[in-house]
Amino acid sequence: MHIIAAADSFKGTLSSLEAGTIIKEAALSVYPGSSVEVLLLADGGEGTVEAVLHCTAGERVFLSVRGPLCSPVNASYGRLSQNRAIMEMAEASGLLLVPEEMRNPLLTSTFGTGEMMARAMEDGARTLFMGIGGSATCDGGMGAMEALGFRFLDKHGEELPGRGASLEQVEAIDLFHRHPLLKETKIIVLSDVKNPLCGERGAARAFGPQKGADEAMVEELEQGMMHYRDILQKTFGKNPDDIPGSGAAGGLGAALSLFLGASMVSGAHEILALSRFDEKIQKADLVITGEGRSDAQSGEGKITGVIAGECRKWNIPCVVISGSLGKGWEILLEQGAASVCGASPGEEIEKAMKEPAACLKRAAVDFFRKWKGR
Repeated sequence: MHIIAAADSFKGTLSSLEAGTIIKEAALSVYPGSSVEVLLLADGGEGTVEAVLHCTAGERVFLSVRGPLCSPVNASYGRLSQNRAIMEMAEASGLLLVPEEMRNPLLTSTFGTGEMMARAMEDGARTLFMGIGGSATCDGGMGAMEALGFRFLDKHGEELPGRGASLEQVEAIDLFHRHPLLKETKIIVLSDVKNPLCGERGAARAFGPQKGADEAMVEELEQGMMHYRDILQKTFGKNPDDIPGSGAAGGLGAALSLFLGASMVSGAHEILALSRFDEKIQKADLVITGEGRSDAQSGEGKITGVIAGECRKWNIPCVVISGSLGKGWEILLEQGAASVCGASPGEEIEKAMKEPAACLKRAAVDFFRKWKGR
């Protein structure tokens, strides 16, 4: 029997590799003669580069870039075959790079993300896959574009630094000094976020507070973002709010789309394609996936739902073992899962969060015993 363990990370508790390894141990305890392959997975957020490199012959490239507060940080991206590269903006501009007491999206910048993109192109990449989860920024992508040669000017014609506080000061954008390799490079954004640039679901109001913004900062960022949106519309002839996902990563989605012509794609689908998931599961008798919490959102492009659909396509049984089950988890059955299990009842979730490995192991062993006794 050949089993594939392909779990997403259990946010805040177990990485994709840790969860997959636990499922493998449980499988071997019940099916000692079986083979179990662990696949790392992600959907464009944390762990995306690691997941793709784990399943391909790529290599990690290390570099130093400006962090969210413009001090140097160590970052990396993945170099793939066929002149491709995969990166996470959070490596250069992520929230975890900023101490909690210093989080202020008026001051943070995506400049380092642009530096990382430039380095990948200069190293030969002509297709860049960009995961844009986990940002510390709300600069509309100004910092990244600044690093790629674009210039943002105030009413006096002076160049502005790319950060949230500069949004309301932009009066013109110089498009003529962009990095020369951009015209040869395709940018693909891995994101399932559909939020617009402005408004209640926009970059400032929806995501600003989790990046350290208080009510006054959120209002300042929103006013700045609306002004920036109008400048972008004047410059490119397109309203950024009409672009699904333009508010992702503090507005980086809008900049990548308008300045660089990037396409926005489902992170889950693209990661599975890069990881040759279809090819691997065709050899499997059973696929086990899971996530921290399965609910109705699991069917809206999250990797567990996508895996269930892929397995149904190849007529391979897929089982979901998640940390807990929330309202609407049944959608996974509709999408192709043969069974969906929660590792902890609702009243025991807090306890399970403290002992996630043991909890998942018990649930997985229990599942495999029942599957074997069918």
